[in-house]
Amino acid sequence: MKKFYLWIWLMLLGAIVIAQPLGTSSKKALRYYESGRVARNQGNQGKALEDFLLALKAAPEFNEVHLDIADIYLAYNSFDEAINHYEAFLKNAPDNQRMESWRDHAKQGMAIANFRKTSLSNPVAFEPKNLGSAINSRDDEYLPALTVDGQTLIFTRRFPSNEQTVHYAPFEEDFYISTLENGQWQKAKRMSEPVNSHDNEGAQCISQDGRIMFFTACGRNDGAGRCDLYMCTRKGEKWSKPRNLGPAVNTNMWESQPSFSIDGRTLYFASDRRGGYGGMDIYKTTYKDGKWTAPENLGPTINTEGNEMSPFIHYNDRTLYFASDGHIGMGGMDLFKTELDSLGQWTTPVNLGYPINTAGNESSLIVAADGKTALYASDQLQGYGKQDLFQFTLPEAVQAIPVTYQKGVTFDKKTLQKISASVKVIDIETGIEVAAITSDGSDGSFMVSLPANATYALHVTAKGYLFYSENFDFRYGLGEVPQTLQVPLSPIEVGEEITLRNIFFETAKYELLPTSNAELQTVVNLMKNNPEIHIELAGHTDNVGKSDYNQTLSENRAKAVYEYLVNQGVDANRLSFRGYGSTRPVASNDTEEGRAQNRRTTLEIIE
Repeated sequence: MKKFYLWIWLMLLGAIVIAQPLGTSSKKALRYYESGRVARNQGNQGKALEDFLLALKAAPEFNEVHLDIADIYLAYNSFDEAINHYEAFLKNAPDNQRMESWRDHAKQGMAIANFRKTSLSNPVAFEPKNLGSAINSRDDEYLPALTVDGQTLIFTRRFPSNEQTVHYAPFEEDFYISTLENGQWQKAKRMSEPVNSHDNEGAQCISQDGRIMFFTACGRNDGAGRCDLYMCTRKGEKWSKPRNLGPAVNTNMWESQPSFSIDGRTLYFASDRRGGYGGMDIYKTTYKDGKWTAPENLGPTINTEGNEMSPFIHYNDRTLYFASDGHIGMGGMDLFKTELDSLGQWTTPVNLGYPINTAGNESSLIVAADGKTALYASDQLQGYGKQDLFQFTLPEAVQAIPVTYQKGVTFDKKTLQKISASVKVIDIETGIEVAAITSDGSDGSFMVSLPANATYALHVTAKGYLFYSENFDFRYGLGEVPQTLQVPLSPIEVGEEITLRNIFFETAKYELLPTSNAELQTVVNLMKNNPEIHIELAGHTDNVGKSDYNQTLSENRAKAVYEYLVNQGVDANRLSFRGYGSTRPVASNDTEEGRAQNRRTTLEIIE
């Protein structure tokens, strides 16, 4: 496969040359040149090179033949010779429209030769480790998918089919799942129906919490084209019946290789649908108002005239890894990294380097939450069978911004019964909602990604309950993996109180900071969705300073929240505010941590 794309390129060049008048009248040179073309088309590159060199010797003015010679040297990794002949062609080729495609070809060839020469001379650190016999078998294992906590792995296995296969194909693809226990992957098991069937399923991704799976299935009765995208959800241990994503996403062409963003709304995938930049392009679609939007092509920074596929959006929601044979690389499909910049534009893709990328085809790479541990499939390394799954550490230059995660359990504060709730994570500085999921109704569990270098508000809401808020500050590092967060949701009843953990003021002041907006809007929504309730807003301080000063400060802070709500249209008759100073501590004032907990704003239902 590795030579395929290059020989196609060489043959296309030959077609260009034939379509143009050749730059020599030497019959001897033209005979050698024609002989070289025939040999090259027959796959005899050595004979072709010999003839092309003889043609150039017979007619030094025969400039076009420099391209044929350079291309073959490039295929043989004779980079200096290739560069010399590309340069010779460019030096003598006139800069006019007739030569434009040839000059572009020479420039591209020089860039490839220089890249490969530099890459081979400067290999990146690469120590792949086979995931072991619990995962890999004598069959093909590929396309890994990992939950954000790194504890659950789902992959595709391709194996000889049996007579029960619906389409009687020689091979069948199914999903297998394994969990990590004490640092070891457990024996992979075939996932049960209805996720797997007697049709082929593959090319899957899993949501950060392991509760939503998207995958590819081909030739199904409910399909729109050759291969379509499907999704299913998990509640407890049971998966729903897969459903087709519908005509907004799937066409009569090929849609495959999905990757789901942590925001819970954005799906990246590869497709050869009409209107792209090349063969296969990478697209994204967004789930909005109960349906998937028309897919958006990621644009020419990522997509080329070649093929781009196997997208993986990292848990930080900024870094995208993908495979391409259109960007300059080592040959075949190479792996690349790009990121969203501050303006929301994709940066120029960066090749992951040699020997991660080789002259063969590399694809189906995913990167763990730590931003540096990569998993991918390869048939070029020593393994148990055909394609195996391997793990390695990415070079620092192509690592992703790491993330941590927060697991939690939502339950009724009074009955302790587990309940399903909406869980949202908001970047406090930007106000952007970075994740939105729903906790499992059977056990109340949830898990969300929390990228580094930011501060987040966690909001948990459920109908009939006050919301729950938490704050996570990762501006100075991710720290240790936190314990499972217990999230008691208080029923909307008189006397129930919650702490607003994302209301912020400057020290010793009572003007609300803009970082409070997300929490304040959640309070506004609570009041609008529950028009029968009346609340008291209360300010509290630690015991530092005089009690009179603390009393006044706490009252002014509560008043600031009151005024914000009124300005947002909440009826003032449903609101009251009060300052309690340091009289109601919830923690010891002997430590800074305790004092920080005592400095708070609370909301209580009073009617």
